[in-house]
Amino acid sequence: MERALVLADRSVVLKRAIAVVLGAIFVAVAAQVAVPIPGTPVPMTLQPLAVLLVGGLLGARLGALSMILYLAMGIAGLPVFTPTVPLVGMARLVGPTGGYLLAYPIAAFAVGAISADGRQWTRVALGVLAGLVLIHLGGLAQLLILTGNLSAAARLGAVPFLLGDLGKLAVAVLALTKLTPAVRARL
Repeated sequence: MERALVLADRSVVLKRAIAVVLGAIFVAVAAQVAVPIPGTPVPMTLQPLAVLLVGGLLGARLGALSMILYLAMGIAGLPVFTPTVPLVGMARLVGPTGGYLLAYPIAAFAVGAISADGRQWTRVALGVLAGLVLIHLGGLAQLLILTGNLSAAARLGAVPFLLGDLGKLAVAVLALTKLTPAVRARL
């Protein structure tokens, strides 16, 4: 009986570890879809959508761990960050997009915690909105540090992305309400 429990525990740990790695890879792939926006050092990417999906699908703890792994991969110099920003490794975290990146684990945790099991679309929508707000707050904080001006930080890092973020919010809510119950049941 104990042997069966140990094997079952190992199986669960292995599934969760694979999920964390796949989540980090998913965000890395989403980072490669980047569109530079004139007048701002921050490109439009699919990263925020991927972060929201990973947090919602994996849950608070595993989603945050996945984003921490993603950041560690980038800090180590792997090409996982958006290619349109010319900084590499640790330098990326102190550059204009660093605040967004550092907010990813917190945002993934929030989405996972608030959206619960993904069965109630209102909770999922609140979780996704909270995650998106946290990502923007991280980005604004970094841009405020770099520019010294809140208005300039908002103009560079929030306003150009609002319309696109509404679309990301809708996609994330639809995807998470459909997929989360099945994915979380397997973790």
